[in-house]
Amino acid sequence: MGKTVSLEGAGLEWAREQFRSYYRTAEIPPPHRLARREFAAFPFTTETLMRRHATLRTPEEFRLFLHRETPRHVYYSSAYYRKPAEPTMAAKEWLGADLIFDLDSDHLRGAEALDYAAQLALVKTRLVALVDDFLFGDFGIDPTSTSFVFSGGRGYHVHVRDERFLPLSSPERRELVDYVLGTGFDPMLVIEGRRTDVRTGATVANVEGEADAGESPGRAPRTRTLAPPDAPGWPGRVTRSLFEVLRRWEDLGADTAVEEMTSLGIRPAKARQYARLLIDQGGAEKIRTRLSLDVFRTGLPADFLEAVVPRAAIEVQGETDAPVTTDVHRLIRLPNSLHGGTGFRVVPLTRDEIAGFDPFRDAQLTGAGDGRARIEYQDEVRYPFPGGGLHGLPGGTDELPTPLALFLVLRGEAALRPSPG
Repeated sequence: MGKTVSLEGAGLEWAREQFRSYYRTAEIPPPHRLARREFAAFPFTTETLMRRHATLRTPEEFRLFLHRETPRHVYYSSAYYRKPAEPTMAAKEWLGADLIFDLDSDHLRGAEALDYAAQLALVKTRLVALVDDFLFGDFGIDPTSTSFVFSGGRGYHVHVRDERFLPLSSPERRELVDYVLGTGFDPMLVIEGRRTDVRTGATVANVEGEADAGESPGRAPRTRTLAPPDAPGWPGRVTRSLFEVLRRWEDLGADTAVEEMTSLGIRPAKARQYARLLIDQGGAEKIRTRLSLDVFRTGLPADFLEAVVPRAAIEVQGETDAPVTTDVHRLIRLPNSLHGGTGFRVVPLTRDEIAGFDPFRDAQLTGAGDGRARIEYQDEVRYPFPGGGLHGLPGGTDELPTPLALFLVLRGEAALRPSPG
């Protein structure tokens, strides 16, 4: 769930009233197979204890639950149970679970130095890679059995309801995660040793370690090639990533190539030699067009390959929060609910809607009308809300539209102040 800022007094009552008003009027569809789910909520009070094991048998019970609880956070189980209201997992009698993938910006490579808005942009990019490359591509999941949800906080959830995945155990789901993360994959397997029979023209994979000397007259010396870029799975993925590395060096020049290679542990003199070969002498283009590593005329440079190829693999490594996927009893945030740390709506999306989705525009609290609230900034804030953005300095006061004021108050970056008069 992440950290939730504690509220009290007028700020607590005002924020709770915004949530109450939303849940009173919002049309929130109940989840698929409603009666088999467990529901849980964090109340909108100063207490922090989650209330869980709720069973909602009908859409009307679901609607009344949201009205009654006015939850600051509300969740439902990814699992289906025979008896979801029972207090222990054994007694619930597990029947299966949706397959869930969770991408949060605080788990992403390269997100540490970014502000909140930039982190949300980055996590959306990584979401598309996860979905298109791994789920739809390698796993062959039907897009019609998949739904996407902006979490309202730091990232996105992917829900897979393909019947084939429902009975998977936690260790079996871990195997899917390991594949996405590239766990156990040796990126050097992207390099193949091959020989061509000069009499037939047939090219065959060579057994690793086979000597070049003493071959039959019809066999050419062994060459080293990359897996084709359209090869399935990780070999093709790493080749494509290596091509991108080479293109970047060609675009940015030899100095950048040398700098990146030395940062990977290649000695500067060797890095300059490789940069001349790859960029000045056209070696990078030959590798892309021929897939051959024979451009390294004096033999394959182990230092280059052992540094650059694994780095290329890291750049296409998938990302997901492993515990969410592997937990077959996971509680996941309810779509169309409100996130208690931002006031943003938990927005369901189609695959085609992801690219154009902007949380600061499309996830704002609805139903607030033209209401405004007076706040005092506690920190310097800068967010790209529509209409020129939002910028405030500590100690400054402002009167903002209710959704923006709620966002800042829930994040602890502003305090509610009474309006003058």
